[in-house]
Amino acid sequence: MTGNGIPALDDVTGARQELTVVLPVRLLRVPDWQEGPLPFELGSRRTDTQTRSTYFAPASARALYGAPGRPRRWHLPLDVKHDGLHLLGMELLRAATARNPEHALAVLHFSVERPLLPVLRALGGRRPVPVEEPLTGPFDPAQLLAGIADVRDPDAPFAIARPYTIAFMTPTGQHSPALRTGLEGALPSTADRWLWQLASRSTPEDFPLPPETTHEQLKDAVRISADWSALVLRQGAAFLGHRADAGEGDFFEFGALHSRTVYLDALLLGSLQRDHIDELTDELSEVFNSSRLARRVATLEKNIAVFRSTYWRQHLTAHGAANDLLLAFQNQHRLPARFDEILAEAADYSRLVQTQESQQISGALGVLTILGLPLGTALGILQVLDDHSVAHLIISLALSVAATAAVLTTRYGRLVLSSLRGGDGKA
Repeated sequence: MTGNGIPALDDVTGARQELTVVLPVRLLRVPDWQEGPLPFELGSRRTDTQTRSTYFAPASARALYGAPGRPRRWHLPLDVKHDGLHLLGMELLRAATARNPEHALAVLHFSVERPLLPVLRALGGRRPVPVEEPLTGPFDPAQLLAGIADVRDPDAPFAIARPYTIAFMTPTGQHSPALRTGLEGALPSTADRWLWQLASRSTPEDFPLPPETTHEQLKDAVRISADWSALVLRQGAAFLGHRADAGEGDFFEFGALHSRTVYLDALLLGSLQRDHIDELTDELSEVFNSSRLARRVATLEKNIAVFRSTYWRQHLTAHGAANDLLLAFQNQHRLPARFDEILAEAADYSRLVQTQESQQISGALGVLTILGLPLGTALGILQVLDDHSVAHLIISLALSVAATAAVLTTRYGRLVLSSLRGGDGKA
């Protein structure tokens, strides 16, 4: 209990607790698992690829699930219980990029039967470690994905310090800090504090929110309905119920299903976008590391076009909450602003290449003029004089070469040669 008698969240076990863990891996081979996302069932509803695709625009669905004959996602149902955690299954989502064709995201689905926040704090690497590292023993991803994916790759550019977590928790009638006053009553401020702790994987001792910025930190909470809210942060997301969970048959069964499926997929798409934008940013930083500027800029523009057509979606689906979650993820990682910066910088480089190419063309025309004018003049004089002497022709050619060399030593000639080189002539 806290000083004011409110239960501390690190001691609370919710009525319903679900946990999804997402971590980057290096795909070694296509798994011999079933194709598509892990399908969860609720009554007659089965959230397989076909069902989920109805929630998404076609381009987004292809990015998340693949296309016929070109799968991008596989799943393996499991039933492993250990120390209050129940592993329900795993997924692999191919997240290949131009530079990292083996990049993928592994997704582990758990149910949690003990206080949820200590598990989240352990996954977040909080000190002191509240409980044993959850992803060990029978839940060690290195063992679960042995021969299929490499989990620990220190050189991977997309490696994050800790896995991304998505927590879902509903309260009981005793968890008043999370409950509304009535069906549509006011939401206590403690509810968003609990939501923040679940999403940030921290207690007030780990990360005390300064009162001056608390509103700013919590303003992006998504009110899915009066029943529950969501908050998306950089290293985690959370869903928290605001009325007592009645158990089997309660609406929260449907909410938990959505948090594992449609809402998870919205956040996975955000992760794909983040990884591609990270790579494009890295490409921009290396544009001048090679003398072949035109080729590098052309490759960069192609990668940007592929990313825009395949992954860059801000309107994900007609399902409003999924859109809100994707936008929240993008805002946390500043993806729209970063992509605008990429477009602006790429446009600058493209203009630079075009300027160099124009200079080279102008230089080539200038050289042709310098070479052709004396020679044309000499040959024209011989033709007018009807002179067919070979000796005179050779003398004319020699004088033309001399005149050309003399012109090239002038300021105009040097400018022409400089324009022709256009960045050392290697672009």
